[in-house]
Amino acid sequence: MGLEGIEEGLARMAATVNLDQASERRRLREAFKDVQLGIDHCLFKQQYLGIKSQESYEVNSRGLEIFSKSWLPEDSRINALVFFCHGYGDTCTFFVEGIARKLVSSGFGFFAMDYPGFGLSDGLHGYIESFDNLVDDVIEHFSKVKEKPEYKGIPSFLFGQSMGGAVALKVHLKQGLPWDGAVLVAPMCKIAEDMIPPWPLVTILITMAKMFPRQKLVPQKDLAEVAFKDLKKRDQTSFNVIAYKDKPRLRTAVELLRTTQEIESRLEEVSLPLLILHGEADIVTDPSVSKALYVKARSPDKHLQLYKDAYHALLEGESDEMIFKVLDDIISWLNSHSTKKA
Repeated sequence: MGLEGIEEGLARMAATVNLDQASERRRLREAFKDVQLGIDHCLFKQQYLGIKSQESYEVNSRGLEIFSKSWLPEDSRINALVFFCHGYGDTCTFFVEGIARKLVSSGFGFFAMDYPGFGLSDGLHGYIESFDNLVDDVIEHFSKVKEKPEYKGIPSFLFGQSMGGAVALKVHLKQGLPWDGAVLVAPMCKIAEDMIPPWPLVTILITMAKMFPRQKLVPQKDLAEVAFKDLKKRDQTSFNVIAYKDKPRLRTAVELLRTTQEIESRLEEVSLPLLILHGEADIVTDPSVSKALYVKARSPDKHLQLYKDAYHALLEGESDEMIFKVLDDIISWLNSHSTKKA
């Protein structure tokens, strides 16, 4: 994969920049922002009018500067608020831009943030010291948005993709029921066995994480290769220049493993309305645990949608037809549940 078709200076910048600190990630993203939106991907080719967006930086209660973005209908009424939790290594910019605009064109307000250590927010790139702290950061930011007077009485939904599905579920398990439902796309309730090193190596890595938590030592397959089915779209992931693409840091890997084990053991506690979407050929997060979540969640309002032969990146890495089918399924569910609330 390479950055084909861009000028030499930008390519050199992307190849040489150290993304450990947020300042450099922000500089790189600013340089690539227009290039990203111009790539030949179905999420960016659609033209939607009447959408306003805003990017913000705000220091949270832990002293971390958090990047967030909102997309809203310019003139029309908002049917519901959607709060997006991005996946591992990702950012709420780039592909999320196209997802947000599609939902906003259907009458929803869309809000997202980069977790500490990811995207444009403060923190060592790709480092999760505590998944619970990360979830608390998400709760803090989303709660501030929901509490704004202009959004009073409007239904609100969590929308989690991959690791963001685990974040959304943890938000729900911590907060109870201030949410009207959750959309979970290939949720990280369990990491597929093929993505985890052999157990003897895992025990060694857990021990090493206590001494070298920030080291990038965990072996991992190329995520784009196993997550994106469409080869052209797989190549386009190289334009997500601020994504974390190195080996997972030791502490991060331990936190992800611990979190999935916790969620898998607490599926019965999930009580909010659910839409679960998963590709049957996903080898990154295990579809069998999405099935288990559907069976075990105590919510009486739940729906599981499986997509035959689809990979992990349902919203970015499938055929154009599949991507828009999944988005239409999400919009249909949100519409019906926003109407129920109203």
